Amino acid sequence: MKLEVLSKNENQKVQNQIIAGIRDFINFKNLEPGDKLPSERMLSEKFEVSRSNIREAIQKLEFYGLLKSIPQSGTFVANIGVIAMNGMIEDILRLEDPDFKSLVETRILLELKTARLAALRRTDEDLFNMGQALNAYKEKVINGEDAVQEDLLFHLAIAKASGNSTMNTFMLIITPGIITNFAKYHVCDSNLAKNGIIEHQEIFDAILNKDPQLAKQKMKDHFKVLYQYCYNTID
Repeated sequence: MKLEVLSKNENQKVQNQIIAGIRDFINFKNLEPGDKLPSERMLSEKFEVSRSNIREAIQKLEFYGLLKSIPQSGTFVANIGVIAMNGMIEDILRLEDPDFKSLVETRILLELKTARLAALRRTDEDLFNMGQALNAYKEKVINGEDAVQEDLLFHLAIAKASGNSTMNTFMLIITPGIITNFAKYHVCDSNLAKNGIIEHQEIFDAILNKDPQLAKQKMKDHFKVLYQYCYNTID
C-alpha cells in the first residue's frame, strides 16, 4: 500500500488512472445500474494504490452522479446508461484545474445571483452570520492583517442566505482555489481591502433592507475593481 505523500499533480494523475480503471471494470464486467462495485480494499489491491486514493476517486464519481455509495452496503453503479457514463468519464478525465481568471469569472456570475436571492430570502440567522463575518473582516483589515479568509466567509454566508443549495455548493467548491491564488497574485492589496469594508457594508445593508436589485448592483460594483485588478495583474 502506498504511504508516500503525493503532489497535487501526482494525485490528479493517480485519480484519473483509478477513474479510468473503474470505467474499464464496469465495461468489462458489463455492470448495470444498481450493480455493486468491489470494496475499497479490493479496488486498492487491484489498482495498487492506497484506499484513500480509491475513496477520493469514488467521491469524485459520486459528485458527478456516476456512482452511489450507501453506508454499510457499498458502492453501486448509478442509474445512467453505459454510453452516457463513458462519455461523462471521458469529460471528467479531460478536466483541468481552473485558472484564477476562470475562478474569478465563475465567482462573479454566482455572486450576482446569490446577492439578489439573499435579499429576497435571508433569515435573521443569515443576517447574524453575515454580520459576524463582516465584523471579523473589518477587524482584520483595520489591524493590517490578511483578511482573505474572512472576506470569503462573508461571501459564503451570502451564498448560504440565497437559499439555493446548488449555488452554495459551487461556491464551496471554488473557494479553496480562490484562497490559494489570492496570495499568488497579490490580490490582498491594502487599499482594496479597506475599500472592501465599505463595499461589504453596502452589500449587507441592501440584503438587510430586502432590496434585491440594489444588492446585485452593489455586488457588481464590488467585483468591478477586483475583476480589472486580476486581469491587469495576470495578463
